[in-house]
Amino acid sequence: MTQIGYLDCFSGISGDMLLGALVDAGLPPDDLRSELAKLPLAGYRIDVAKAQRAGLAATRVTVALEEAAQPSETPHRRLPDIVALIEESALPAEDRERGVAVFRRLAEAEAKVHGIEPEAVAFHEVGAVDAIVDVLGAVVGLRLLGIETLYCSPLPAGGGWANSEHGRLPVPAPATLALLAQAGAPLAAGPDPMMELVTPTGAAIVAALARFERPAMTVRAVGYGAGARELEDRPNVLRLWLGEPLVARPATMLLIETNIDDMNPEIYGYAQERLFEAGAADVWLTPIQMKKNRPGVLLSALCPIEREDAVVAVFLRETSTLGVRVREVARHEAERETLEFESSLGPAAAKVKRLPGHAPTVAPEYEPCARLAREHGLPLAEVYRIVQAEALALLDART
Repeated sequence: MTQIGYLDCFSGISGDMLLGALVDAGLPPDDLRSELAKLPLAGYRIDVAKAQRAGLAATRVTVALEEAAQPSETPHRRLPDIVALIEESALPAEDRERGVAVFRRLAEAEAKVHGIEPEAVAFHEVGAVDAIVDVLGAVVGLRLLGIETLYCSPLPAGGGWANSEHGRLPVPAPATLALLAQAGAPLAAGPDPMMELVTPTGAAIVAALARFERPAMTVRAVGYGAGARELEDRPNVLRLWLGEPLVARPATMLLIETNIDDMNPEIYGYAQERLFEAGAADVWLTPIQMKKNRPGVLLSALCPIEREDAVVAVFLRETSTLGVRVREVARHEAERETLEFESSLGPAAAKVKRLPGHAPTVAPEYEPCARLAREHGLPLAEVYRIVQAEALALLDART
């Protein structure tokens, strides 16, 4: 079955904590080292050790730099340098794309904070060898464990101050907060320790690779990645749940319908609008043959159970019917969301349908597309094509 992962970040997240959680959940360290050896990067080793944090057994993964690769002697890298390094590797194309996506997110956040272009950002703390290994190690580890979809919990904000190349900065670090804001990441309620709990590297990984929600799942394995320090108020670990998504149970809905053969046809459209306003999930008309050979219309509405009274009231008030039929039905639903974004033509929206193990599909929304077609003098079908392609590209950039 499809493997999914959930990052339980009650004590924050960093790149090394994520590597530790992946190894603790079953990722063979030698496999991780073998894959990362495909990067044109030297001067480091990956150390794996068992650790205890507040009585919990965890795995501590550290990237140890050789003397020649210490930070004082490591040149600052800019985004084009890191992209070139990743693209020159022998890693699979999907790994390269995801690794680049993480660093691009980070560059955009740093650029926004410092008021420069992303390509001009000099990666100080996060451009060193250890951070490149953390990011690509996370990407590789997710693939080797078969994690097709990654989810993430709300993140603790932390507090206090952190040292950086730019001096003392408030926690969350400005780049971290920009990353979380861009991703719409939820922050957990405090109080938190007066320290950095979410590093820029950790924030970039979850912003680029994870969805901020907890899925319905069957848990098959749990991994604990140890942080560097002990905390007084919580175990300093990142917890990774592995398992499969639960098959969604069908939703129980009500099907409300009536046969009508004596109503002005102009009223159907108005009644349909009012039914939607009353909470109907769907409304439709079906031609039928009624008694005395009269042509008629079957007016049907599907609604949640709690909207029964409101929907029935519209049937009885806005149509000529003397009664309605009501029965429970089961409806299986695909996961969906409405994606609103700024297309090349202007504000647009599309429905995104998601199924476990499948790429999302996109259906442009009619009304925004019709408005754009009128504004630009384009055929509606052409606007649909443009909006669909740009929505898919936006989704790809987020994963």
